[in-house]
Amino acid sequence: MNCRARYFGFFSAIIVLSLFPGMRAAAQTGQSQDLPLRRLSVFSSGVAFFEHTGNISGNGEVLLPFNKAALNDALKSLVINDPGSSSPSVRYASETTLYRTLKSLKIDLSGNPGTVEILENLKGSEIQVYTPSPVSGRIIGVEYRAMKDSGAAEPYVSILSSKGMEVIALRDISSFSFMDPAVQSDFNRALDLIAASNASESRNLSVMLPGTGARNVSLSYVIPAPIWKVSYRLDLNQDKPLLQGWAIIDNDSDMDWENVQLSLVTGKPVSFIQNLYQPYYLSRPTLPLAIAGIAEARTYDSGYGRNDYPEESKDMAYDDYARLSQKSAVMSESSVYAPAAPAPGSVSGGTVTTAAGRAAGDQFEFTLKTPVTLPRQQSAMVPLVESAVKAEKVLVFSGAQAARGGMINPAISAELTNSTGMKLPAGPITVFDGGTYGGDALIEFFPENEKRLISFGDDLSVTGSASQSQSRVVTSVTVSGGVMSIIRKVSYERKYSIRNAAGEAKRLIIEHPITGGTTLSQGQSYLERTDTLYRFAQNLPAGGELEFTVVEEAPAVERITLSRLTLESFLSYTANQEIPANVRQALQKAMDLKRAADDADAIQKDIETQRTRQISEQDRIRRNLEAAGSQTQQGQEYLRRLTAMDNEIDALSAQSETARKNAQNARREYDSYLADLKL
Repeated sequence: MNCRARYFGFFSAIIVLSLFPGMRAAAQTGQSQDLPLRRLSVFSSGVAFFEHTGNISGNGEVLLPFNKAALNDALKSLVINDPGSSSPSVRYASETTLYRTLKSLKIDLSGNPGTVEILENLKGSEIQVYTPSPVSGRIIGVEYRAMKDSGAAEPYVSILSSKGMEVIALRDISSFSFMDPAVQSDFNRALDLIAASNASESRNLSVMLPGTGARNVSLSYVIPAPIWKVSYRLDLNQDKPLLQGWAIIDNDSDMDWENVQLSLVTGKPVSFIQNLYQPYYLSRPTLPLAIAGIAEARTYDSGYGRNDYPEESKDMAYDDYARLSQKSAVMSESSVYAPAAPAPGSVSGGTVTTAAGRAAGDQFEFTLKTPVTLPRQQSAMVPLVESAVKAEKVLVFSGAQAARGGMINPAISAELTNSTGMKLPAGPITVFDGGTYGGDALIEFFPENEKRLISFGDDLSVTGSASQSQSRVVTSVTVSGGVMSIIRKVSYERKYSIRNAAGEAKRLIIEHPITGGTTLSQGQSYLERTDTLYRFAQNLPAGGELEFTVVEEAPAVERITLSRLTLESFLSYTANQEIPANVRQALQKAMDLKRAADDADAIQKDIETQRTRQISEQDRIRRNLEAAGSQTQQGQEYLRRLTAMDNEIDALSAQSETARKNAQNARREYDSYLADLKL
């Protein structure tokens, strides 16, 4: 098939035949023909690609039955390949067909109405009710009245009969019928339509293929389908371990699969649902009629000369024009819908005739050797892979689990290498060991040639525990700019103690969780590493014990601003033997300078305290002098004391100034020493 013919349907719009009577007539001359399913690709993402291929002659019609839930996907993906037809089309019942048909009948059941709504909607229609005696007349309406005993609202039907208007409680009416045969006929038709719609969720797409002569035609589409699943069996009993994989498929459709070429595809293609089946209508604005109004009386303001026109009037005129322009834009705005043309793309692929998989874009495809036959609503297991693989039994000891405390058992595991030549999907693995069932394991997506550990039990003959400790060692100390930096090496040590009570030696893999920000100490090497753990391979002797220690290291930097240290802190650092001797000597000198500066500050503060006390005492004596009078004997004593205190205050002021300068000099010397110190 050439590409132009294959993608004709992809690029052509799906045409509803009611819009083209001539085409409908041409199609009606053809016969409905069967187009068997020949190729099927089931994806792990929850969709399946179906391809029907067969021969037709002349004007053909192919009916494709779909579940209602799959119609959106079918309309989105249907591809028609008919090299002998220039105008294929598709016809189907619209989602709103039932709704619109019910709305068009004389009795409207489209909104699932109750008895009150039905009678209310048929105002003016002739009806006969039985209470149980018959009453005939025309429906006036339905009203609600409060019941005397409970106050609840109860519906009453008003009927215009030969006796006049009669009001009858709906609960008193045992039955009613419509006198108009057309209403009664539409009533029955509406019920038939609803019953038929509820009876089946199946919808048909009629593919019309007008043309001449015999030709080969194919139709393909993508619709939702159960994901295919996989399960594995690993036999460790043989010299060469054997891996066997089976795919589980489900035919939940309403068609039988007969001799279908089946492919199973893994991957994560983008897939979504868009509601194409349901008609949509665009909202349009409602505009007022362009009717000329009555001319109004007008008045006119005085005008200005050309040179006297005020600037603000120009702005006002522009604002009025802008508002008018905005209104005009709203009046002329319209919504236009144009469906996007689908982009060309490949929807076909070559058929693989072996069980080996092949790359399908960014996915991986398994094509079964022989065609598959599977009746509708049935499931099956089909062989996917059978190959000798490299697998070695090991024990896996979890350091993370052991760190929680207590004794634990390592997991019985197998170190499995994917040597099948294909990528393997995720799934459960049933392991057989020692001629019997060994346990179950899980495996994630398994690329070819990759090595993976699987665990399927616990070894009760092996027990182990873990203990941990931490140490810090100063590696270097630097001083610069008044800041001392102490660099320490932090070591995280974990010791694993494992005992083997069995009579045979075993290969052991210890999984050690990585401590963030650390590296392994020199001399230690690991078997492999993941993002979160190291794996160390060890041999566990028969009936013996194994001790294995893992040391991780990380640098830690402590920065100290020397000017903020107290004398006690200086003393602590000068006594720390981890700090180099030259640094301790420099810190000792800094401590001496700080002590001198602190002592000078203390002397100045002590003198200032004495001076403040003398001034306070002088103020007290002065108040007493005012009370006693200067001419009294007591007053004369106060005057003498004031004079003496003035001399003392002057002397203290001079001493305080000298002490302040000494303190400033001592502090300046201390700060300068710290700032210039560099080690």
